Amino acid sequence: MGDVGSNVLFEDDKIKVWDFTLAPGEQTPIHTHHMEYVFYVIKGSTLDVFDANGTRLKPLVLSDGDLVALRIEGDELVIIGDESKRVPVTHSARNAGPEPYRELLVEKKPASM
Repeated sequence: MGDVGSNVLFEDDKIKVWDFTLAPGEQTPIHTHHMEYVFYVIKGSTLDVFDANGTRLKPLVLSDGDLVALRIEGDELVIIGDESKRVPVTHSARNAGPEPYRELLVEKKPASM
């Protein structure tokens, strides 16, 4: 299993901040989100999303400046404000666009962590 971002920029007892980049055609390892999070898109693209079995799911089209918040419901991540968009907590993503993709991802740690 891989990490949820490219590298950690900051971490304390409440949050963990990741820089996340994907070159064109690059794919993340399969990874699992254990914490709810929000991400801010610095450089948008289309991300193909794959479940743990490698099945391609509906792509996410993300634009510069998008702010996306997700909560965990069982084994799914739900996009807050558009609950019809769901992604398995265990997945991988591939940059399907011609330019690099970049986001800042902030995970919210549970109080007991």
